[in-house]
Amino acid sequence: MDSANTQVLEHDSDASGVPPRPPVATATRDAVASERRRGDAWLTAAARFWFVVTVVGQLLFASYITVLYGGGAIRGDITVLDRVMPKGHEPGDPLGNATIIVHLFLALVIMLAGAMQLVPQIRERAPWLHRWTGRSYITAALLASFGGLYLVWVRGTIGDLAMHVGSTLNASLIVLFGVLAWRSARTRHFGAHRKWALRLFLVASGVWFFRVGLMLTLLVFQRPVGFDPTTFTGPFLTFLTVAESLLPLLVLEGYHWGQERATGRGRMAMALCLGLLTCAMAVGVFGATMGMWLPRMR
Repeated sequence: MDSANTQVLEHDSDASGVPPRPPVATATRDAVASERRRGDAWLTAAARFWFVVTVVGQLLFASYITVLYGGGAIRGDITVLDRVMPKGHEPGDPLGNATIIVHLFLALVIMLAGAMQLVPQIRERAPWLHRWTGRSYITAALLASFGGLYLVWVRGTIGDLAMHVGSTLNASLIVLFGVLAWRSARTRHFGAHRKWALRLFLVASGVWFFRVGLMLTLLVFQRPVGFDPTTFTGPFLTFLTVAESLLPLLVLEGYHWGQERATGRGRMAMALCLGLLTCAMAVGVFGATMGMWLPRMR
């Protein structure tokens, strides 16, 4: 080998004798990394947008429960239960009436504690508060689920059999996810705990998602579509009763896929999907607030 060839090899090799990565491959790798960073930024921004809309919407719902039903309790006016809920108060049924009242109180705990569980600063700076709030949240969610099953199948409520089955699915998922979130926290599998806790939060918010979805469609179509408002039954309500649990879970799994396995473009696509769904949810929150919660609070 002549000296010229030896000099070329020495120039093109590192100290270990391995040729450096070609410039084209390095540029491609940098482009992929840059795209992933953009995808991460988009997905983080979409998640924060969803967080703000969800927390604001649920606090508005909690305010509605507090003002309407809490105000009635302070005044000693039990008939306030009949102003919104069919069969809210029935003379001669103390167990059913008590279950309704406790169910409303638990719904308030779920809305407030759930919002606190989503705040990362609480998890980081006051872990003891996060733990006790989480225990209260899971306990309230489980009790509300069992109470809801009693109200649906024993006391009776509006809707048809298909809607009752959808409500039972929601309650069953709350119990399942609540147990799994509790167990994963006890065994200190915090990655799994975070996922089960998020799933629990979504299904425990099912009644909120139902109202937001219903008011969204009423705003869009300006009339009831797919259901009879008198009997409160119909295929759209059946769909909504199931979708209140499964659709948010599907979106959450898409978010986890975006975080863990998607390419940069996949993360941007998931962020765009989450952002559009959050915009629709924000419209539904506005409709529920202006058309249902705020007038009744007044």
